[in-house]
Amino acid sequence: MEKLRATSSLRRSLKSILNRQLSSISEIRYLNGKRSCQPTFSLIRDYKSLGEANAIRYRCFSSVSTVVQRNPSFSTLNSDDISYFKRLLGEKSVIQDEDRLETVNTDWMRKYKGSSKLLLQPRSTEEVAQILKYCNSRCLAVVPQGGNTGLVGGSVPVFDEVVVNLGSMNNIISFDKVSGILVCEAGCILENLISFLDNQGFIMPLDLGAKGSCQIGGNVSTNAGGLRLVRYGSLHGNVLGLEAVLANGDVLDMLGTLRKDNTGYDLKHLFIGSEGSLGIVTKVSILTPPKLSSVNIAFLACRDYSSCQKLLMEAKRKLGELLSAFEFLDIQAMDLVLNHLDGVRNPLPASMHNFYVLIETTGSDESYDREKLEAFLLSSMEGGLISDGVLAQDINQASSFWRIREGVPEALMKAGAVYKYDLSLPVEKMYDLVDDMRTRLGDLARVIGYGHLGDGNLHLNVSALQYDDKILEQIEPYVYEWTSKHRGSISAEHGLGLMKANKIYYSKSPETVKTMGSIKKLLDPNGILNPYKVLPHSLDS
Repeated sequence: MEKLRATSSLRRSLKSILNRQLSSISEIRYLNGKRSCQPTFSLIRDYKSLGEANAIRYRCFSSVSTVVQRNPSFSTLNSDDISYFKRLLGEKSVIQDEDRLETVNTDWMRKYKGSSKLLLQPRSTEEVAQILKYCNSRCLAVVPQGGNTGLVGGSVPVFDEVVVNLGSMNNIISFDKVSGILVCEAGCILENLISFLDNQGFIMPLDLGAKGSCQIGGNVSTNAGGLRLVRYGSLHGNVLGLEAVLANGDVLDMLGTLRKDNTGYDLKHLFIGSEGSLGIVTKVSILTPPKLSSVNIAFLACRDYSSCQKLLMEAKRKLGELLSAFEFLDIQAMDLVLNHLDGVRNPLPASMHNFYVLIETTGSDESYDREKLEAFLLSSMEGGLISDGVLAQDINQASSFWRIREGVPEALMKAGAVYKYDLSLPVEKMYDLVDDMRTRLGDLARVIGYGHLGDGNLHLNVSALQYDDKILEQIEPYVYEWTSKHRGSISAEHGLGLMKANKIYYSKSPETVKTMGSIKKLLDPNGILNPYKVLPHSLDS
Protein backbone atom coordinates (compact mmCIF):
# COMPACT_ATOMS: atom_id res chain seq x y z
CA MET A 1 0.00 0.00 0.00
CA GLU A 2 1.06 3.55 -0.68
CA LYS A 3 -0.10 6.57 1.31
CA LEU A 4 -1.50 9.74 -0.21
CA ARG A 5 -0.49 12.65 2.00
CA ALA A 6 -0.79 16.41 1.59
CA THR A 7 2.90 17.29 1.92
CA SER A 8 5.23 19.58 0.03
CA SER A 9 6.25 16.65 -2.14
CA LEU A 10 2.61 15.83 -2.84
CA ARG A 11 2.73 15.98 -6.61
CA ARG A 12 5.85 13.83 -6.86
CA SER A 13 4.67 11.13 -4.46
CA LEU A 14 1.16 11.09 -5.91
CA LYS A 15 2.55 10.62 -9.40
CA SER A 16 4.68 7.74 -8.12
CA ILE A 17 1.71 6.08 -6.49
CA LEU A 18 -0.58 6.39 -9.46
CA ASN A 19 2.02 4.99 -11.81
CA ARG A 20 1.67 1.75 -9.90
CA GLN A 21 -1.65 1.01 -11.44
CA LEU A 22 -4.14 -1.43 -10.02
CA SER A 23 -3.42 -4.79 -11.57
CA SER A 24 -6.23 -6.17 -13.73
CA ILE A 25 -9.20 -6.48 -11.45
CA SER A 26 -12.14 -7.64 -13.49
CA GLU A 27 -14.48 -8.12 -10.55
CA ILE A 28 -14.44 -7.69 -6.80
CA ARG A 29 -16.46 -10.20 -4.84
CA TYR A 30 -17.92 -8.47 -1.84
CA LEU A 31 -18.00 -10.73 1.21
CA ASN A 32 -17.12 -13.70 -0.98
CA GLY A 33 -20.72 -14.16 -2.01
CA LYS A 34 -21.88 -14.97 1.51
CA ARG A 35 -24.65 -13.38 3.49
CA SER A 36 -23.37 -10.62 5.69
CA CYS A 37 -24.03 -11.44 9.35
CA GLN A 38 -26.72 -9.51 11.17
CA PRO A 39 -27.81 -9.32 14.80
CA THR A 40 -30.36 -11.65 16.34
CA PHE A 41 -33.60 -10.18 17.58
CA SER A 42 -36.16 -11.39 20.10
CA LEU A 43 -39.71 -12.40 19.39
CA ILE A 44 -42.64 -12.75 21.80
CA ARG A 45 -45.78 -14.52 20.64
CA ASP A 46 -49.13 -13.85 22.33
CA TYR A 47 -51.72 -16.51 21.58
CA LYS A 48 -55.30 -15.25 21.80
CA SER A 49 -57.46 -17.76 19.92
CA LEU A 50 -59.60 -20.72 20.87
CA GLY A 51 -57.07 -23.16 19.50
CA GLU A 52 -54.73 -21.54 17.07
CA ALA A 53 -52.92 -18.22 17.26
CA ASN A 54 -55.10 -15.45 15.89
CA ALA A 55 -52.81 -12.67 16.96
CA ILE A 56 -49.09 -12.24 17.29
CA ARG A 57 -47.43 -9.38 19.10
CA TYR A 58 -44.04 -8.93 17.50
CA ARG A 59 -41.55 -7.39 19.90
CA CYS A 60 -38.79 -6.61 17.41
CA PHE A 61 -36.12 -4.63 19.18
CA SER A 62 -35.64 -2.46 16.12
CA SER A 63 -39.27 -1.41 16.15
CA VAL A 64 -42.14 -0.74 18.53
CA SER A 65 -44.47 -3.69 19.25
CA THR A 66 -46.93 -4.51 16.48
CA VAL A 67 -50.11 -6.51 17.02
CA VAL A 68 -51.07 -8.57 13.97
CA GLN A 69 -54.45 -10.25 13.74
CA ARG A 70 -54.84 -13.33 11.55
CA ASN A 71 -57.31 -12.56 8.78
CA PRO A 72 -60.38 -14.69 9.68
CA SER A 73 -61.38 -14.97 6.03
CA PHE A 74 -58.35 -17.14 5.27
CA SER A 75 -58.92 -20.89 5.18
CA THR A 76 -56.87 -23.48 7.04
CA LEU A 77 -54.88 -26.08 5.13
CA ASN A 78 -56.45 -29.55 5.00
CA SER A 79 -55.63 -32.99 3.60
CA ASP A 80 -57.52 -32.34 0.36
CA ASP A 81 -55.29 -29.34 -0.30
CA ILE A 82 -52.17 -31.45 0.24
CA SER A 83 -53.46 -34.10 -2.13
CA TYR A 84 -54.14 -31.53 -4.83
CA PHE A 85 -50.66 -30.04 -4.60
CA LYS A 86 -49.04 -33.47 -4.73
CA ARG A 87 -50.96 -34.31 -7.89
CA LEU A 88 -49.94 -30.98 -9.42
CA LEU A 89 -46.28 -30.84 -8.39
CA GLY A 90 -45.32 -34.36 -7.42
CA GLU A 91 -44.45 -35.67 -3.96
CA LYS A 92 -40.91 -34.23 -3.85
CA SER A 93 -42.04 -30.66 -4.45
CA VAL A 94 -44.57 -30.65 -1.62
CA ILE A 95 -42.64 -30.26 1.63
CA GLN A 96 -44.11 -30.98 5.06
CA ASP A 97 -40.92 -31.96 6.86
CA GLU A 98 -40.64 -29.99 10.11
CA ASP A 99 -36.91 -29.27 9.76
CA ARG A 100 -37.35 -27.87 6.25
CA LEU A 101 -40.34 -25.85 7.37
CA GLU A 102 -38.37 -24.44 10.30
CA THR A 103 -35.98 -22.88 7.79
CA VAL A 104 -38.62 -21.27 5.58
CA ASN A 105 -40.68 -20.10 8.56
CA THR A 106 -37.79 -18.12 10.01
CA ASP A 107 -35.99 -15.17 8.46
CA TRP A 108 -32.20 -15.46 8.39
CA MET A 109 -31.80 -12.84 11.12
CA ARG A 110 -34.09 -14.99 13.30
CA LYS A 111 -36.22 -11.94 13.90
CA TYR A 112 -39.57 -13.25 12.63
CA LYS A 113 -41.06 -16.73 12.81
CA GLY A 114 -44.22 -18.06 11.20
CA SER A 115 -46.07 -21.37 11.50
CA SER A 116 -46.56 -22.54 7.93
CA LYS A 117 -47.24 -26.25 7.49
CA LEU A 118 -46.50 -26.40 3.78
CA LEU A 119 -43.71 -25.47 1.36
CA LEU A 120 -44.34 -25.73 -2.38
CA GLN A 121 -41.53 -25.75 -4.96
CA PRO A 122 -42.95 -25.18 -8.46
CA ARG A 123 -40.75 -25.75 -11.51
CA SER A 124 -42.59 -23.61 -14.07
CA THR A 125 -44.79 -20.57 -14.48
CA GLU A 126 -47.70 -22.87 -15.29
CA GLU A 127 -47.32 -24.61 -11.93
CA VAL A 128 -47.17 -21.26 -10.10
CA ALA A 129 -50.35 -20.22 -11.90
CA GLN A 130 -52.16 -23.41 -10.89
CA ILE A 131 -51.01 -23.04 -7.28
CA LEU A 132 -52.33 -19.48 -7.03
CA LYS A 133 -55.56 -20.26 -8.87
CA TYR A 134 -56.27 -23.03 -6.37
CA CYS A 135 -55.21 -21.03 -3.30
CA ASN A 136 -57.34 -18.10 -4.41
CA SER A 137 -60.39 -20.35 -4.85
CA ARG A 138 -59.82 -21.78 -1.36
CA CYS A 139 -58.76 -18.44 0.16
CA LEU A 140 -55.45 -19.90 1.32
CA ALA A 141 -52.88 -17.21 2.07
CA VAL A 142 -49.54 -17.46 0.24
CA VAL A 143 -46.04 -16.15 0.93
CA PRO A 144 -43.72 -15.97 -2.12
CA GLN A 145 -40.14 -16.72 -1.08
CA GLY A 146 -36.79 -16.46 -2.82
CA GLY A 147 -33.49 -16.66 -0.96
CA ASN A 148 -35.12 -15.41 2.26
CA THR A 149 -32.37 -12.84 2.88
CA GLY A 150 -34.64 -9.87 3.66
CA LEU A 151 -34.37 -7.70 6.75
CA VAL A 152 -37.97 -6.60 7.38
CA GLY A 153 -39.94 -9.85 7.64
CA GLY A 154 -41.27 -9.72 4.09
CA SER A 155 -40.32 -13.22 2.96
CA VAL A 156 -41.57 -15.42 5.82
CA PRO A 157 -45.07 -16.35 7.00
CA VAL A 158 -46.72 -14.44 9.82
CA PHE A 159 -49.15 -17.26 10.61
CA ASP A 160 -49.89 -20.45 8.64
CA GLU A 161 -49.57 -19.14 5.08
CA VAL A 162 -48.47 -21.52 2.30
CA VAL A 163 -44.86 -20.83 1.30
CA VAL A 164 -44.13 -20.86 -2.46
CA ASN A 165 -40.37 -20.96 -3.09
CA LEU A 166 -39.16 -20.41 -6.66
CA GLY A 167 -35.66 -21.87 -6.18
CA SER A 168 -36.37 -24.70 -8.64
CA MET A 169 -37.08 -22.18 -11.41
CA ASN A 170 -33.43 -21.28 -12.02
CA ASN A 171 -32.88 -21.42 -15.77
CA ILE A 172 -31.18 -18.78 -17.88
CA ILE A 173 -33.51 -18.48 -20.85
CA SER A 174 -31.44 -16.31 -23.17
CA PHE A 175 -28.63 -13.79 -23.36
CA ASP A 176 -28.02 -11.37 -26.23
CA LYS A 177 -24.37 -10.31 -26.44
CA VAL A 178 -25.16 -7.46 -28.79
CA SER A 179 -27.68 -5.74 -26.50
CA GLY A 180 -26.52 -7.21 -23.19
CA ILE A 181 -30.06 -8.30 -22.35
CA LEU A 182 -30.42 -11.29 -20.01
CA VAL A 183 -33.69 -13.21 -19.68
CA CYS A 184 -33.93 -15.70 -16.82
CA GLU A 185 -36.29 -17.38 -14.37
CA ALA A 186 -36.94 -15.79 -10.99
CA GLY A 187 -35.21 -18.51 -8.96
CA CYS A 188 -31.73 -17.83 -10.36
CA ILE A 189 -29.26 -17.03 -7.58
CA LEU A 190 -27.70 -13.61 -8.08
CA GLU A 191 -24.11 -14.84 -7.78
CA ASN A 192 -24.74 -17.48 -10.45
CA LEU A 193 -25.98 -14.78 -12.80
CA ILE A 194 -22.91 -12.67 -11.99
CA SER A 195 -20.63 -15.62 -12.83
CA PHE A 196 -22.52 -16.38 -16.05
CA LEU A 197 -22.29 -12.78 -17.20
CA ASP A 198 -18.62 -12.55 -16.23
CA ASN A 199 -17.88 -15.39 -18.66
CA GLN A 200 -19.77 -13.48 -21.33
CA GLY A 201 -17.88 -10.24 -20.69
CA PHE A 202 -20.75 -8.48 -18.89
CA ILE A 203 -21.78 -7.68 -15.32
CA MET A 204 -24.99 -7.47 -13.35
CA PRO A 205 -26.08 -3.91 -12.58
CA LEU A 206 -26.83 -5.22 -9.08
CA ASP A 207 -24.42 -6.52 -6.42
CA LEU A 208 -25.31 -7.41 -2.83
CA GLY A 209 -23.60 -8.93 0.18
CA ALA A 210 -26.24 -11.70 0.13
CA LYS A 211 -25.67 -12.57 -3.54
CA GLY A 212 -24.68 -16.15 -2.73
CA SER A 213 -28.24 -16.86 -1.52
CA CYS A 214 -30.64 -14.22 -2.82
CA GLN A 215 -32.66 -14.88 -5.98
CA ILE A 216 -33.24 -12.43 -8.81
CA GLY A 217 -37.02 -12.66 -8.47
CA GLY A 218 -36.75 -11.59 -4.85
CA ASN A 219 -34.29 -8.84 -5.80
CA VAL A 220 -36.77 -7.47 -8.32
CA SER A 221 -39.75 -7.89 -5.99
CA THR A 222 -37.97 -5.86 -3.29
CA ASN A 223 -36.25 -3.44 -5.70
CA ALA A 224 -32.93 -4.31 -4.07
CA GLY A 225 -30.36 -1.49 -4.08
CA GLY A 226 -26.81 -2.49 -3.23
CA LEU A 227 -23.36 -1.33 -4.17
CA ARG A 228 -23.70 -0.37 -7.84
CA LEU A 229 -26.74 1.88 -7.73
CA VAL A 230 -24.72 5.10 -7.95
CA ARG A 231 -23.37 3.95 -11.34
CA TYR A 232 -26.17 1.87 -12.85
CA GLY A 233 -29.32 3.07 -11.09
CA SER A 234 -32.14 1.04 -9.55
CA LEU A 235 -33.86 -2.03 -10.92
CA HIS A 236 -36.71 0.18 -12.12
CA GLY A 237 -34.31 1.33 -14.83
CA ASN A 238 -32.52 -1.97 -15.51
CA VAL A 239 -35.47 -4.36 -15.63
CA LEU A 240 -36.84 -4.19 -19.17
CA GLY A 241 -39.63 -6.67 -18.63
CA LEU A 242 -40.97 -9.40 -16.41
CA GLU A 243 -43.54 -12.15 -16.18
CA ALA A 244 -45.80 -12.24 -13.14
CA VAL A 245 -48.63 -14.46 -11.93
CA LEU A 246 -51.60 -12.75 -10.30
CA ALA A 247 -53.49 -14.06 -7.29
CA ASN A 248 -56.19 -15.65 -9.48
CA GLY A 249 -53.60 -17.51 -11.57
CA ASP A 250 -53.60 -15.18 -14.55
CA VAL A 251 -50.15 -14.83 -16.12
CA LEU A 252 -49.08 -11.33 -17.16
CA ASP A 253 -46.53 -11.65 -19.96
CA MET A 254 -44.60 -8.39 -19.81
CA LEU A 255 -41.27 -10.06 -20.65
CA GLY A 256 -40.20 -7.48 -23.19
CA THR A 257 -36.59 -6.89 -24.20
CA LEU A 258 -37.05 -3.45 -25.71
CA ARG A 259 -35.51 -0.36 -24.14
CA LYS A 260 -38.23 1.79 -25.69
CA ASP A 261 -41.87 0.69 -25.50
CA ASN A 262 -44.46 3.42 -25.07
CA THR A 263 -47.62 1.36 -25.58
CA GLY A 264 -49.84 2.16 -22.64
CA TYR A 265 -49.22 1.71 -18.91
CA ASP A 266 -45.85 0.23 -17.97
CA LEU A 267 -47.29 -2.29 -15.54
CA LYS A 268 -44.02 -4.03 -14.75
CA HIS A 269 -43.13 -1.20 -12.37
CA LEU A 270 -46.04 -2.19 -10.11
CA PHE A 271 -44.31 -5.48 -9.38
CA ILE A 272 -40.80 -4.09 -8.91
CA GLY A 273 -40.64 -3.36 -5.18
CA SER A 274 -44.12 -4.66 -4.31
CA GLU A 275 -42.60 -7.49 -2.22
CA GLY A 276 -44.83 -10.17 -3.74
CA SER A 277 -48.01 -8.49 -2.54
CA LEU A 278 -49.44 -7.94 -6.05
CA GLY A 279 -48.18 -11.03 -7.88
CA ILE A 280 -45.36 -13.53 -8.04
CA VAL A 281 -42.55 -12.62 -10.44
CA THR A 282 -41.56 -15.72 -12.42
CA LYS A 283 -39.27 -14.41 -15.20
CA VAL A 284 -37.15 -11.28 -15.61
CA SER A 285 -35.52 -9.43 -18.51
CA ILE A 286 -32.53 -7.31 -17.42
CA LEU A 287 -30.25 -4.91 -19.25
CA THR A 288 -26.65 -5.72 -18.26
CA PRO A 289 -23.62 -3.46 -18.89
CA PRO A 290 -20.34 -4.72 -20.39
CA LYS A 291 -17.55 -5.64 -17.99
CA LEU A 292 -14.81 -3.02 -17.90
CA SER A 293 -11.16 -3.92 -17.31
CA SER A 294 -9.83 -0.89 -15.45
CA VAL A 295 -10.86 -0.88 -11.76
CA ASN A 296 -9.42 1.31 -9.00
CA ILE A 297 -10.25 1.37 -5.30
CA ALA A 298 -9.29 4.22 -2.97
CA PHE A 299 -9.78 4.26 0.81
CA LEU A 300 -9.72 7.87 2.02
CA ALA A 301 -10.03 9.79 5.28
CA CYS A 302 -11.94 13.03 5.80
CA ARG A 303 -11.93 15.34 8.82
CA ASP A 304 -15.68 16.08 8.83
CA TYR A 305 -18.94 15.22 7.11
CA SER A 306 -18.89 18.46 5.15
CA SER A 307 -15.67 17.28 3.50
CA CYS A 308 -17.35 13.97 2.61
CA GLN A 309 -20.18 15.84 0.91
CA LYS A 310 -17.85 18.09 -1.02
CA LEU A 311 -15.72 15.10 -2.00
CA LEU A 312 -18.83 13.42 -3.41
CA MET A 313 -19.66 16.53 -5.44
CA GLU A 314 -16.12 16.68 -6.78
CA ALA A 315 -16.12 12.95 -7.57
CA LYS A 316 -19.31 13.26 -9.58
CA ARG A 317 -17.97 16.29 -11.40
CA LYS A 318 -14.40 15.13 -12.09
CA LEU A 319 -14.72 11.35 -12.26
CA GLY A 320 -18.06 11.40 -14.02
CA GLU A 321 -18.77 8.19 -15.87
CA LEU A 322 -15.92 6.36 -14.07
CA LEU A 323 -17.47 6.58 -10.60
CA SER A 324 -19.02 3.22 -9.69
CA ALA A 325 -19.23 3.38 -5.86
CA PHE A 326 -19.03 6.05 -3.17
CA GLU A 327 -19.42 4.62 0.34
CA PHE A 328 -18.80 6.19 3.74
CA LEU A 329 -18.48 5.20 7.40
CA ASP A 330 -17.80 7.21 10.53
CA ILE A 331 -15.09 6.69 13.15
CA GLN A 332 -17.46 4.70 15.39
CA ALA A 333 -18.18 2.25 12.57
CA MET A 334 -14.48 1.94 11.78
CA ASP A 335 -13.67 1.31 15.44
CA LEU A 336 -16.26 -1.47 15.63
CA VAL A 337 -14.88 -3.20 12.54
CA LEU A 338 -11.29 -3.04 13.76
CA ASN A 339 -12.19 -4.35 17.21
CA HIS A 340 -14.71 -7.06 16.35
CA LEU A 341 -13.68 -8.57 12.99
CA ASP A 342 -10.74 -10.95 12.79
CA GLY A 343 -8.09 -10.23 10.18
CA VAL A 344 -9.22 -6.68 9.38
CA ARG A 345 -6.47 -4.08 9.42
CA ASN A 346 -6.67 -0.30 9.27
CA PRO A 347 -5.38 0.85 5.85
CA LEU A 348 -4.49 4.20 7.46
CA PRO A 349 -2.89 3.12 10.75
CA ALA A 350 -1.12 6.35 11.66
CA SER A 351 -4.24 7.77 13.33
CA MET A 352 -8.02 7.44 13.48
CA HIS A 353 -10.09 9.86 11.42
CA ASN A 354 -13.63 11.14 11.86
CA PHE A 355 -14.85 9.82 8.50
CA TYR A 356 -13.76 7.31 5.88
CA VAL A 357 -14.77 7.14 2.24
CA LEU A 358 -14.41 4.23 -0.17
CA ILE A 359 -14.38 5.19 -3.84
CA GLU A 360 -14.42 2.75 -6.74
CA THR A 361 -13.88 3.76 -10.35
CA THR A 362 -14.49 1.49 -13.32
CA GLY A 363 -13.51 2.21 -16.91
CA SER A 364 -12.03 0.80 -20.10
CA ASP A 365 -8.87 2.85 -20.61
CA GLU A 366 -6.27 2.43 -17.87
CA SER A 367 -4.20 5.43 -18.89
CA TYR A 368 -7.20 7.75 -19.21
CA ASP A 369 -8.75 6.47 -15.97
CA ARG A 370 -5.49 6.92 -14.10
CA GLU A 371 -5.11 10.49 -15.28
CA LYS A 372 -8.65 11.39 -14.21
CA LEU A 373 -8.22 9.75 -10.81
CA GLU A 374 -4.84 11.43 -10.32
CA ALA A 375 -6.30 14.86 -11.05
CA PHE A 376 -9.24 14.23 -8.73
CA LEU A 377 -7.13 13.04 -5.80
CA LEU A 378 -4.59 15.82 -6.23
CA SER A 379 -7.15 18.60 -6.32
CA SER A 380 -9.10 17.09 -3.42
CA MET A 381 -5.98 16.88 -1.27
CA GLU A 382 -4.87 20.38 -2.15
CA GLY A 383 -8.36 21.59 -1.30
CA GLY A 384 -8.20 19.93 2.11
CA LEU A 385 -11.05 17.47 1.45
CA ILE A 386 -8.84 14.40 1.99
CA SER A 387 -6.78 14.04 5.18
CA ASP A 388 -5.13 10.75 4.22
CA GLY A 389 -5.64 7.94 1.77
CA VAL A 390 -4.47 4.75 0.15
CA LEU A 391 -4.89 3.12 -3.25
CA ALA A 392 -5.30 -0.63 -3.61
CA GLN A 393 -2.38 -2.18 -5.48
CA ASP A 394 -3.95 -5.58 -6.13
CA ILE A 395 -7.20 -7.48 -5.81
CA ASN A 396 -6.45 -8.61 -2.25
CA GLN A 397 -6.06 -5.04 -1.04
CA ALA A 398 -9.18 -4.02 -2.95
CA SER A 399 -11.15 -6.82 -1.28
CA SER A 400 -9.77 -5.84 2.14
CA PHE A 401 -11.04 -2.28 1.63
CA TRP A 402 -14.50 -3.56 0.75
CA ARG A 403 -14.38 -5.92 3.72
CA ILE A 404 -14.15 -2.93 6.05
CA ARG A 405 -17.22 -1.26 4.60
CA GLU A 406 -19.28 -4.43 4.21
CA GLY A 407 -18.15 -5.80 7.58
CA VAL A 408 -19.90 -3.11 9.62
CA PRO A 409 -23.17 -5.12 10.11
CA GLU A 410 -21.23 -8.17 11.30
CA ALA A 411 -19.18 -6.04 13.70
CA LEU A 412 -22.37 -4.50 15.08
CA MET A 413 -23.79 -7.94 15.76
CA LYS A 414 -20.67 -9.00 17.64
CA ALA A 415 -20.68 -5.79 19.69
CA GLY A 416 -24.05 -6.58 21.30
CA ALA A 417 -27.62 -5.38 20.79
CA VAL A 418 -28.33 -3.23 17.77
CA TYR A 419 -31.28 -1.17 16.53
CA LYS A 420 -31.13 -0.82 12.73
CA TYR A 421 -32.66 1.80 10.46
CA ASP A 422 -32.37 1.99 6.66
CA LEU A 423 -33.15 5.54 5.58
CA SER A 424 -32.99 7.68 2.46
CA LEU A 425 -32.32 11.35 3.12
CA PRO A 426 -30.99 14.45 1.35
CA VAL A 427 -27.20 14.06 1.41
CA GLU A 428 -26.64 17.43 3.06
CA LYS A 429 -28.94 16.46 5.97
CA MET A 430 -28.05 12.79 6.27
CA TYR A 431 -25.49 12.92 9.05
CA ASP A 432 -27.47 15.50 11.04
CA LEU A 433 -29.70 12.65 12.17
CA VAL A 434 -26.69 10.74 13.50
CA ASP A 435 -25.56 13.80 15.47
CA ASP A 436 -29.08 14.39 16.79
CA MET A 437 -29.38 10.78 17.94
CA ARG A 438 -26.05 11.01 19.79
CA THR A 439 -27.29 14.08 21.63
CA ARG A 440 -30.62 12.41 22.35
CA LEU A 441 -29.19 9.11 23.62
CA GLY A 442 -26.15 10.43 25.44
CA ASP A 443 -24.40 7.62 27.32
CA LEU A 444 -27.26 5.15 26.83
CA ALA A 445 -25.83 3.73 23.58
CA ARG A 446 -23.41 4.26 20.70
CA VAL A 447 -24.76 5.72 17.45
CA ILE A 448 -23.09 4.57 14.23
CA GLY A 449 -23.58 6.02 10.76
CA TYR A 450 -22.50 4.50 7.46
CA GLY A 451 -23.93 3.67 4.06
CA HIS A 452 -24.21 4.55 0.39
CA LEU A 453 -23.38 8.25 0.40
CA GLY A 454 -23.45 8.31 -3.40
CA ASP A 455 -27.22 7.77 -3.44
CA GLY A 456 -28.21 9.28 -0.08
CA ASN A 457 -28.79 6.02 1.80
CA LEU A 458 -27.95 6.16 5.51
CA HIS A 459 -27.69 3.02 7.62
CA LEU A 460 -28.33 4.36 11.13
CA ASN A 461 -27.43 1.89 13.86
CA VAL A 462 -27.70 2.22 17.63
CA SER A 463 -25.41 -0.21 19.46
CA ALA A 464 -25.83 -1.16 23.12
CA LEU A 465 -24.73 -3.96 25.44
CA GLN A 466 -28.30 -5.23 25.64
CA TYR A 467 -31.78 -4.35 24.45
CA ASP A 468 -33.54 -1.82 26.65
CA ASP A 469 -36.98 -0.24 26.30
CA LYS A 470 -35.55 3.07 27.52
CA ILE A 471 -33.28 3.14 24.49
CA LEU A 472 -36.05 2.19 22.10
CA GLU A 473 -38.32 4.89 23.48
CA GLN A 474 -35.67 7.47 22.66
CA ILE A 475 -35.28 6.13 19.10
CA GLU A 476 -38.87 5.58 17.99
CA PRO A 477 -40.88 7.26 16.73
CA TYR A 478 -38.26 10.05 16.73
CA VAL A 479 -36.24 8.54 13.86
CA TYR A 480 -39.32 8.14 11.67
CA GLU A 481 -40.60 11.62 12.53
CA TRP A 482 -37.20 13.16 11.77
CA THR A 483 -37.05 11.34 8.44
CA SER A 484 -40.58 12.41 7.54
CA LYS A 485 -39.86 16.03 8.46
CA HIS A 486 -36.99 16.06 5.97
CA ARG A 487 -39.08 14.32 3.29
CA GLY A 488 -36.96 11.20 3.42
CA SER A 489 -37.85 7.53 3.08
CA ILE A 490 -38.11 5.24 6.10
CA SER A 491 -36.97 2.37 3.88
CA ALA A 492 -34.27 3.15 1.35
CA GLU A 493 -33.53 -0.35 0.05
CA HIS A 494 -34.83 -3.05 2.40
CA GLY A 495 -38.56 -2.67 1.79
CA LEU A 496 -41.40 -2.42 4.32
CA GLY A 497 -42.34 -6.06 4.91
CA LEU A 498 -44.05 -6.69 8.23
CA MET A 499 -41.72 -4.48 10.24
CA LYS A 500 -42.67 -1.15 8.64
CA ALA A 501 -46.05 -1.80 7.05
CA ASN A 502 -47.85 0.35 9.62
CA LYS A 503 -45.21 3.07 9.36
CA ILE A 504 -45.70 3.74 5.66
CA TYR A 505 -47.47 7.05 6.39
CA TYR A 506 -44.17 8.58 7.50
CA SER A 507 -43.07 8.47 3.86
CA LYS A 508 -46.31 8.36 1.88
CA SER A 509 -49.43 10.53 2.02
CA PRO A 510 -52.80 9.00 3.04
CA GLU A 511 -54.07 9.53 -0.50
CA THR A 512 -51.08 7.70 -1.95
CA VAL A 513 -51.49 4.78 0.47
CA LYS A 514 -55.21 4.62 -0.29
CA THR A 515 -54.41 4.35 -4.00
CA MET A 516 -51.92 1.58 -3.26
CA GLY A 517 -54.65 -0.23 -1.36
CA SER A 518 -56.99 0.12 -4.34
CA ILE A 519 -54.37 -1.43 -6.64
CA LYS A 520 -53.88 -4.28 -4.18
CA LYS A 521 -57.66 -4.85 -4.03
CA LEU A 522 -57.90 -4.87 -7.82
CA LEU A 523 -55.09 -7.35 -8.42
CA ASP A 524 -55.61 -9.46 -5.28
CA PRO A 525 -59.23 -9.02 -4.12
CA ASN A 526 -59.00 -11.80 -1.53
CA GLY A 527 -55.72 -10.47 -0.16
CA ILE A 528 -54.00 -13.85 -0.26
CA LEU A 529 -50.61 -12.65 -1.53
CA ASN A 530 -48.09 -11.96 1.24
CA PRO A 531 -50.69 -10.69 3.72
CA TYR A 532 -49.86 -8.31 6.61
CA LYS A 533 -46.92 -6.91 4.64
CA VAL A 534 -46.15 -3.60 2.85
CA LEU A 535 -49.52 -1.87 3.40
CA PRO A 536 -50.90 -0.80 6.82
CA HIS A 537 -53.06 -3.41 8.49
CA SER A 538 -55.92 -0.93 8.81
CA LEU A 539 -56.55 -1.33 5.07
CA ASP A 540 -57.39 -5.02 5.65
CA SER A 541 -60.27 -4.17 7.97
